[in-house]
Amino acid sequence: MPAESDSTGRRRAGEMSAVPDEVEGPLSGYHHETYVFRLPTEARAGEGGRWKCREPRESLLWFDRRCFVSEERLLTELQGHIDNIPDLIEVEGTVLQRFIEGDTLGALHASDTAVPEKEFEQILALFRQLVAVRPRSLLVKRRCEPQDRASESDSAGFLDRLICFTEERVYGDNLPEYGKLFAALKLDADSFKQLRKHVAGLRDRPFCLLHADLHRENLIVDHERRLWAIDWELAMFGDPLYDLATHLYLMRYPAEQEQRATERWRALVEDVRPGSSRGWREDLPKLLDYKKAQSVFTDVIRTSQSLCLQPRVDRKALRAASWTVWDVLSRGARPLGVEEVPSVSAVEAALAEWLRARDGRTRSRRRDGDRDQGRVRDRDRDHDHDRDRDRDRDRDRDRDRDRDRDRVGR
Repeated sequence: MPAESDSTGRRRAGEMSAVPDEVEGPLSGYHHETYVFRLPTEARAGEGGRWKCREPRESLLWFDRRCFVSEERLLTELQGHIDNIPDLIEVEGTVLQRFIEGDTLGALHASDTAVPEKEFEQILALFRQLVAVRPRSLLVKRRCEPQDRASESDSAGFLDRLICFTEERVYGDNLPEYGKLFAALKLDADSFKQLRKHVAGLRDRPFCLLHADLHRENLIVDHERRLWAIDWELAMFGDPLYDLATHLYLMRYPAEQEQRATERWRALVEDVRPGSSRGWREDLPKLLDYKKAQSVFTDVIRTSQSLCLQPRVDRKALRAASWTVWDVLSRGARPLGVEEVPSVSAVEAALAEWLRARDGRTRSRRRDGDRDQGRVRDRDRDHDHDRDRDRDRDRDRDRDRDRDRDRVGR
């Protein structure tokens, strides 16, 4: 871990660790800054091993709706419902998750490659357990108010709330910063009207627990080839077919394995809870198209942010970012009603213009900050001058008083 790192999470991990110098992290991750360490024997951490503490990243942009107040509280409630999820322990008022030793499925088997049968079967077993967990079976505090939740089995209402989040929180809240870039990519408020038309008419399906982020980096294969599901931050109750759509979109199975995963999923969820796959042939493509549309806004923002983190953006980096944006825009164009996708060169020009405008705003804010600091310095200097003047006046008054006292005494 870099020596210069001195965040709150790093300090907390060092305080709890048996060997502070062996704290590992921060681990890669968008939502949290995560550190891994061993606890001292006094903590009585059961089977030992390493644990992780996490600190939410500052100024984080959320691209997905969250349902539960606490991931740790959810994991506590899921014990006995879902196999192979992290254990938890509370140390000095901080809830820690056990760190699963192993490799991510993505590190072992990259996107577009087949998942081995042993791990594939365990993914299906996880879906079987998820569909069995119903909204009333967990006592976990939720973020959203009841009136902001879709009614049980209302899959169309569930999806509309996800679209509203993308429209209001991802698109609308970021218009001051990204509005001109969105417009250059032919994305505007009308895009969401087109999206709603495109995905209309979902069939009702009974709600269950969704992980909502099951991809290769959130699946850990341990040394005994057991598969563990981590990062339940985005878990929610909703349409089970949405969980399958998210999984397929993020996993990028080869075509044959994707088809087999869909068929096996359909059979197992119907076995556990009849009606869970109702209308899947018509609705799965719609849900996949929503994921493509959602990714347009997410990836445009993330890609442009990644450019800002580079010390110098050369033509090669800008062109690579342009291809990324062009690719995601091409896949999401139809559900968003984009009739003609801008060329890679047009995307590159839009990103370059956005970077120039952003640099201009940054310099302007810096100048404003310098002016504010100058005013503060002037105010402090005036204050010091007034204080010195008052001190001199008090000294003169004391001297005159002493002189008068001496005169009276004589």
